[in-house]
Amino acid sequence: MNFNAWKTKDSPMPKMMWLMKVFGVLLVLTIALPIYEAVAASDPYPSKSVRLIIAFAPGGSNDIVGRLIAAKLSERLGKQVIPENRAGAGGTVGTEATAKSGTDGYTLLCTSTAYVINPLLYKVSYDPMKSFIPIALTGKGPMALAVHPSVPANSVKEFIELAKKQPGKLVCASSGSGGYSHLAAEYLKTTAGIDFMIVQFKGGGPATIDTMGGHSQISLLPLISLLPHIKSGKLKMLGVSGNKRSPLLPDVPTISEAGVPGYEAMMWWGLFAPAGTPEVVVERLNKELMVIMNSGETKKIFENQGAEADLMGPVEFTKFIQLETAKWSKVIKEGNIKGE
Repeated sequence: MNFNAWKTKDSPMPKMMWLMKVFGVLLVLTIALPIYEAVAASDPYPSKSVRLIIAFAPGGSNDIVGRLIAAKLSERLGKQVIPENRAGAGGTVGTEATAKSGTDGYTLLCTSTAYVINPLLYKVSYDPMKSFIPIALTGKGPMALAVHPSVPANSVKEFIELAKKQPGKLVCASSGSGGYSHLAAEYLKTTAGIDFMIVQFKGGGPATIDTMGGHSQISLLPLISLLPHIKSGKLKMLGVSGNKRSPLLPDVPTISEAGVPGYEAMMWWGLFAPAGTPEVVVERLNKELMVIMNSGETKKIFENQGAEADLMGPVEFTKFIQLETAKWSKVIKEGNIKGE
């Protein structure tokens, strides 16, 4: 059809044709945009690097575990998983930063028992049961009661006797106010009936360095972070906090069997994603972590550090967190422990 034959000086036809073309372009865009977004959203996860926030300072157990998992996940995911230390307030700073980071699965959290302890002691901006999705518990490990070599105590029993002779004088280096190391030390004081000063540091690394330097006499920190210094002789090991001896140090008794009956404190580490993270992302990460943590290589690495690779999926991990919350809530209440 020849539209030119329809044109006259006053005909609206050219303007109408232009409007029809514009309408057609808009219609195509309206249809195409959702399709493009759907295709983009269906890109396999991850399509870019992932940030893993480690809620404690370099050198501590969280840092050791977090960096190991970041390296292994990078291999499994085919994209770089970048560890980032965000220390402060016993793990709260890094945890709160992750909670506010978005729900696309590209910012994850590696933390420990402090995750359930902090909300029991402090006012925090996150709810441990609502603000995050537990991806997986990755491992557990006992705490190590160690002292500077100059301390005249070679056993838990001798340490208790020394503390009773010098109430409040011995100094214990803690990885942070309200953190697991802090509560484990307070728990030891009340269970053993002794008193010593607890000094807070921003992470297990700085606390360990202070004890090795002799400024603090005692450390009650995860075995995974103290073991190299115990083997080198820079720290003297007295006991482990688990319910059984460490295979790496079979001659070192548990604190419970060595003079403080009933004392038990096991550190754990896990990965979390902000609430709202797509289920498919959580499932993918858990699947890859299952492969990583069940590998003989990873288990050996954990064992060599005095810990144990122990994987729990989202459902089991959530129940475990509930039990841990109840346990430490009781310890805090009975010990009348207050957040500083």
